Order: sequence, then C-alpha cells, then structure tokens
Amino acid sequence: MLTIEQAGTFKLGNRVVKRLGYGAMQLAGPGVFGPPRDRDAALTVLREAVAAGVDHIDTSDFYGPHFTNQLIREALSPYSQDLTIVTKIGARRGEDGSWLPAFGDDDLARAVEDNRRNLGLEALDVVNLRIMFSVHGPAEGSIAAPLKALADLQRQGLVRHIGLSNVTATQVEEGQGIAEIVCVQNQYNLAHRGDDALIDALAETGIAYVPFFPLGGFSPLQSSTLSEVAAGLRATPMQVALAWLLRRSPNILLIPGTSSVAHLHENLAAASLILPDDAIAALDGIARG
Repeated sequence: MLTIEQAGTFKLGNRVVKRLGYGAMQLAGPGVFGPPRDRDAALTVLREAVAAGVDHIDTSDFYGPHFTNQLIREALSPYSQDLTIVTKIGARRGEDGSWLPAFGDDDLARAVEDNRRNLGLEALDVVNLRIMFSVHGPAEGSIAAPLKALADLQRQGLVRHIGLSNVTATQVEEGQGIAEIVCVQNQYNLAHRGDDALIDALAETGIAYVPFFPLGGFSPLQSSTLSEVAAGLRATPMQVALAWLLRRSPNILLIPGTSSVAHLHENLAAASLILPDDAIAALDGIARG
C-alpha cells in the first residue's frame, strides 16, 4: 500500500515532517487570483491530502488573496496537532492581480495578522519572508530591515519559526545572523539548478530546502528526456521530477500543488517511485543540455 512515509522525514522548525507536503497556491482562481472555480472540490483536496498523510501545508494570505487560507480553515480547522502550516509574507496583490513588494514594518505586521485571522491561528507555525527585489527571481540586497521586523513579531509570540523565500546564498547568510532560519524556499527543479551549492550547505546544517515550481511552474518544463524517462518507468513526468528532487538531497521538502484529487494522489505516489541510476544520469543531463 502506498504511503508517503516512504519518502522519509526531515526537521522543520521544532517538528519532524514528512518530506511530501502540499502547496495550496492552486486552490485560488486563475493566476492565483480570486476564488476557486469549484469551492467544494478545493475543500475536498485539502481534506484528502491530510487523510493521505500530508502533515505540512504551504500557503499564503496573498494567494487569492485571502481565499486559500479561508479554505484551509474551513476544511481542516480545528487542526490536528501534527499539522504544520507554513505561510509567507513580503508581497501583496494589486487590484489587477499583480504581485507587489510589501516589505515595510506595517506591511509585515498586517500580513502576519491577516494570515493568523484567516487561518484561525493564534501563532503561525512557520513564516517565510519572501524577498521581492526583482520580479525575475532572487536579487542581491540587504534583507536586514524586513527580517528584523519579522523577528520582532516572532518575539511577540505571533510567529514560531522563520524561513526565507526567493533569496540568494548571501542573503541566507545575512539572515542567519539575525534570526534562526528553519527553511529556504526557492525555485529549483531538473532544469533550474542554480541552488545546488546552497542546498548542500543547508543540508549540512539541518535546514530544510523547499523547491517551488518543481516542473517549471507558470512556464512548464519541456523536456523530451524527462518524458522518455517517465514513459520507461510507467510514471508521469511530474512524478519523476518529484522523485528526482526527493533523491537529490535529504533536506528537500516538497509541496506540489493541485486542485484535483486524482492529481494529488499522482503527486503523492512519487514517494514510492524508485529511479534507477541510468534514469538519474539522464535526468541530471537536462540541466546541462
């Protein structure tokens, strides 16, 4: 019988979680904006994820905004004691659905309050500070001011643990001098491997790395090699991409998202997918192609 325990566990803050989690971003409407197309289906996916053993969920109040967190509360509250909900702050949505930086002290305090209210939590388990110096990905610059503001909210008891998102290795190092960092969430996948050294460094110190867009995100990865490997293993490309990430490093936690129960179970099945050495070699070549 398939169980996601086959993927193993890793530390996240003061908890040990299963390495296959769930990302709630796709529960919002098109472009991660507005309400879901099917509210009942969204609630069902959340409940099914937890029933399948998922014990950590990634979300943010700027998904929707507000809708995703409200769905999580409706579907899962009162929460199981072993469920870890990870949220993120540092951005807000424009009226047109645009993604805008929101780094000021008041912005961050308001974001923490919004997440607490809509999730129905007195304190947030883990809050990732998303850095928005560039719309194209991580960009250098000091993160001291917003991180100190978030650390102050932690001291007030509103946040238990702090993570970083969309950051460079230099910013991670700077952040570690300000607060204890329990996870880093960046874009990383078979073709986008700029964080290889960072992943290894974090693994050595017991810090979780959470890759987003494991199959390319808004611009899906197109790879004949990935398709061929998947066909040979009688698996989907997404399952192979997730299995490769699980094998890449023991500190990698996955948060594949979907609004479909069938797709949810396909993703979770990656926990039991064994990649032979020749498949690994072929997949590793994608980034060099």
